[in-house]
Amino acid sequence: MTQPIDLYFWPTPNGWKATIALEEMGLPYTLHLVDIGAGDQFKPDFLAISPNNRMPAIVDPDGSDGAPISIFESGAILQYLARKTGQFYGATERDRISVDQWLMWQMGGLGPMAGQAHHFLKYAPAMDPPNDLPYAKDRYRNETARLYGVLDRQLAKHEFVAGDFYSIADMSIWGWASLWEGQQQTLDDKPHMARWLETMAARPGVQRGRAVAAEKRGDFRKDTGAQNVLFRKQT
Repeated sequence: MTQPIDLYFWPTPNGWKATIALEEMGLPYTLHLVDIGAGDQFKPDFLAISPNNRMPAIVDPDGSDGAPISIFESGAILQYLARKTGQFYGATERDRISVDQWLMWQMGGLGPMAGQAHHFLKYAPAMDPPNDLPYAKDRYRNETARLYGVLDRQLAKHEFVAGDFYSIADMSIWGWASLWEGQQQTLDDKPHMARWLETMAARPGVQRGRAVAAEKRGDFRKDTGAQNVLFRKQT
């Protein structure tokens, strides 16, 4: 019998990648909440699993060599789970290359840029003192828009991001893309992205993954304590 995977999680776009993958793949897991607003990510026990003090992270008691393995970085987790189960990674090496490149596009491009857009458009102006920086707001809003244009053009050619098959690339991108309004974006000129967002949101696995600990998701604009933990200098 498959032992549950230990998932260290908080309901954010990066955290949703792991819960969506686990739900879509039908893998049992035990949830461990990492309250990032309270600083749980800096606790020694968590740092032993995720030395970059970021969630999600997992510990799989049934590693590929039969021994437990811990994995941090959401992209690495998705790749590991897809290889472990043989699901959502395409059927050919060409498919897997396509999945990997779009997964890296999210990890190196959309995730960081959309995250910075959220920060400078929503959170920085609400800090004490306020940091309302027009240049930063314009830069990250515009770069996120450019990336969504890239995504829309890809989805004009294929049903899903990496091709005509659902994959971990879609799982990695959806969480950030679903928050397009908070990034001050529009879908009026991105019909293919809009179609894909609807398709993704209708999947039961996506719905279940998004719902995990949803009641814990708060608004850091109203929590100065969490702002100090998340946005001030950390070592």
